[in-house]
Amino acid sequence: MSRETGRKLIAQNKRARYDYHIDDEWEAGLVLMGTEVKALRAGRASLADGYAHVMDGEVWLENVHIPEYTQGTWTNHAPRRRRKLLLNKREILKIIDKSSEPGWTLIPLALYFKDGKAKIEIGLARGKKSYDKRQALAKREADREMQRAASARFRRR
Repeated sequence: MSRETGRKLIAQNKRARYDYHIDDEWEAGLVLMGTEVKALRAGRASLADGYAHVMDGEVWLENVHIPEYTQGTWTNHAPRRRRKLLLNKREILKIIDKSSEPGWTLIPLALYFKDGKAKIEIGLARGKKSYDKRQALAKREADREMQRAASARFRRR
Protein backbone atom coordinates (compact mmCIF):
# COMPACT_ATOMS: atom_id res chain seq x y z
CA MET A 1 0.00 0.00 0.00
CA SER A 2 1.48 3.37 -1.00
CA ARG A 3 1.83 6.24 1.43
CA GLU A 4 -0.57 9.13 1.16
CA THR A 5 0.98 12.42 0.07
CA GLY A 6 -0.32 15.95 -0.30
CA ARG A 7 -3.17 17.73 1.42
CA LYS A 8 -6.77 16.46 1.41
CA LEU A 9 -9.28 18.95 2.86
CA ILE A 10 -11.96 17.45 5.11
CA ALA A 11 -13.74 20.49 6.56
CA GLN A 12 -13.32 24.24 6.35
CA ASN A 13 -14.76 26.98 8.55
CA LYS A 14 -15.65 29.52 5.85
CA ARG A 15 -17.74 31.56 8.25
CA ALA A 16 -14.70 32.19 10.48
CA ARG A 17 -13.04 34.54 8.00
CA TYR A 18 -16.31 36.45 7.63
CA ASP A 19 -17.00 36.77 11.36
CA TYR A 20 -13.43 37.30 12.62
CA HIS A 21 -10.21 39.14 11.86
CA ILE A 22 -7.59 36.36 11.77
CA ASP A 23 -4.31 37.62 13.23
CA ASP A 24 -2.13 34.50 13.36
CA GLU A 25 -2.45 30.90 12.17
CA TRP A 26 -0.90 27.62 13.34
CA GLU A 27 -0.99 24.06 12.05
CA ALA A 28 -1.45 21.45 14.77
CA GLY A 29 -1.72 17.70 14.93
CA LEU A 30 -4.69 16.05 16.64
CA VAL A 31 -4.86 13.23 19.16
CA LEU A 32 -7.66 11.06 17.73
CA MET A 33 -9.22 7.67 18.31
CA GLY A 34 -9.32 5.10 15.49
CA THR A 35 -13.01 5.57 14.72
CA GLU A 36 -12.50 9.35 14.51
CA VAL A 37 -9.82 8.89 11.86
CA LYS A 38 -12.10 6.56 9.88
CA ALA A 39 -14.98 9.05 10.09
CA LEU A 40 -12.65 11.83 8.91
CA ARG A 41 -11.43 9.68 6.00
CA ALA A 42 -15.09 9.40 4.99
CA GLY A 43 -14.99 13.23 4.77
CA ARG A 44 -17.39 14.06 7.57
CA ALA A 45 -16.74 16.79 10.16
CA SER A 46 -18.03 20.21 11.20
CA LEU A 47 -15.94 23.06 12.59
CA ALA A 48 -18.83 25.51 12.88
CA ASP A 49 -19.11 25.78 16.68
CA GLY A 50 -15.53 24.80 17.51
CA TYR A 51 -12.96 26.72 19.50
CA ALA A 52 -9.64 26.01 21.20
CA HIS A 53 -8.28 27.03 24.57
CA VAL A 54 -5.17 26.55 26.67
CA MET A 55 -5.46 24.49 29.85
CA ASP A 56 -2.48 23.44 32.00
CA GLY A 57 0.04 24.29 29.29
CA GLU A 58 -1.76 22.25 26.63
CA VAL A 59 -4.06 23.38 23.83
CA TRP A 60 -7.46 21.65 23.63
CA LEU A 61 -10.02 21.68 20.84
CA GLU A 62 -13.64 21.86 21.98
CA ASN A 63 -17.01 21.43 20.30
CA VAL A 64 -15.77 20.20 16.91
CA HIS A 65 -18.23 17.64 15.58
CA ILE A 66 -16.78 14.43 14.15
CA PRO A 67 -19.77 12.11 13.72
CA GLU A 68 -19.68 8.52 14.92
CA TYR A 69 -18.22 6.01 12.49
CA THR A 70 -21.13 4.09 10.94
CA GLN A 71 -19.39 0.70 11.02
CA GLY A 72 -18.00 1.30 14.50
CA THR A 73 -18.99 -0.89 17.42
CA TRP A 74 -19.10 -0.17 21.14
CA THR A 75 -15.60 1.37 20.74
CA ASN A 76 -17.06 4.38 18.88
CA HIS A 77 -16.16 7.88 20.04
CA ALA A 78 -18.30 10.73 21.38
CA PRO A 79 -18.95 13.18 18.49
CA ARG A 80 -18.14 16.42 20.36
CA ARG A 81 -15.45 15.24 22.77
CA ARG A 82 -12.47 17.36 23.82
CA ARG A 83 -9.40 16.70 21.66
CA LYS A 84 -5.79 17.55 22.44
CA LEU A 85 -3.81 19.55 19.88
CA LEU A 86 -0.15 18.78 19.26
CA LEU A 87 1.99 21.93 19.08
CA ASN A 88 5.58 22.87 19.93
CA LYS A 89 6.20 24.41 23.34
CA ARG A 90 7.27 27.67 21.64
CA GLU A 91 4.00 27.81 19.72
CA ILE A 92 1.97 27.10 22.87
CA LEU A 93 3.77 29.90 24.74
CA LYS A 94 3.09 32.30 21.85
CA ILE A 95 -0.60 31.28 21.86
CA ILE A 96 -0.82 31.78 25.63
CA ASP A 97 0.82 35.20 25.32
CA LYS A 98 -1.45 36.42 22.50
CA SER A 99 -4.75 34.85 23.56
CA SER A 100 -4.51 36.11 27.16
CA GLU A 101 -5.49 39.60 25.98
CA PRO A 102 -9.23 40.28 26.16
CA GLY A 103 -11.19 39.89 22.93
CA TRP A 104 -8.96 37.24 21.33
CA THR A 105 -10.01 33.65 20.79
CA LEU A 106 -8.64 30.54 19.06
CA ILE A 107 -10.87 29.11 16.35
CA PRO A 108 -10.41 26.18 13.94
CA LEU A 109 -10.10 27.25 10.31
CA ALA A 110 -9.57 23.99 8.43
CA LEU A 111 -9.32 20.26 9.10
CA TYR A 112 -7.33 18.15 6.64
CA PHE A 113 -5.02 15.21 6.08
CA LYS A 114 -1.42 16.14 5.30
CA ASP A 115 0.75 13.23 4.20
CA GLY A 116 -1.68 10.82 5.85
CA LYS A 117 -1.83 12.58 9.23
CA ALA A 118 -4.83 14.55 10.50
CA LYS A 119 -4.01 18.24 10.96
CA ILE A 120 -6.02 21.27 11.98
CA GLU A 121 -5.34 24.90 11.21
CA ILE A 122 -6.22 27.16 14.13
CA GLY A 123 -6.25 30.93 14.07
CA LEU A 124 -6.03 33.66 16.66
CA ALA A 125 -9.11 35.76 15.96
CA ARG A 126 -10.90 38.89 17.09
CA GLY A 127 -14.60 39.34 16.30
CA LYS A 128 -15.63 41.76 13.57
CA LYS A 129 -18.21 44.47 14.07
CA SER A 130 -21.19 44.58 11.72
CA TYR A 131 -19.77 47.55 9.79
CA ASP A 132 -16.55 45.57 9.16
CA LYS A 133 -18.62 42.75 7.69
CA ARG A 134 -20.46 45.18 5.42
CA GLN A 135 -17.14 46.64 4.27
CA ALA A 136 -15.76 43.18 3.48
CA LEU A 137 -18.93 42.30 1.56
CA ALA A 138 -18.77 45.56 -0.44
CA LYS A 139 -15.09 44.95 -1.25
CA ARG A 140 -15.83 41.40 -2.42
CA GLU A 141 -18.65 42.67 -4.66
CA ALA A 142 -16.39 45.36 -6.14
CA ASP A 143 -13.69 42.77 -6.85
CA ARG A 144 -16.23 40.52 -8.58
CA GLU A 145 -17.44 43.41 -10.73
CA MET A 146 -13.87 44.23 -11.73
CA GLN A 147 -13.24 40.57 -12.65
CA ARG A 148 -16.44 40.46 -14.72
CA ALA A 149 -15.56 43.67 -16.53
CA ALA A 150 -12.01 42.47 -17.24
CA SER A 151 -13.16 39.06 -18.52
CA ALA A 152 -15.87 40.69 -20.69
CA ARG A 153 -13.28 43.06 -22.13
CA PHE A 154 -10.99 40.17 -23.07
CA ARG A 155 -13.88 38.23 -24.65
CA ARG A 156 -14.69 41.15 -26.99
CA ARG A 157 -11.21 41.16 -28.55
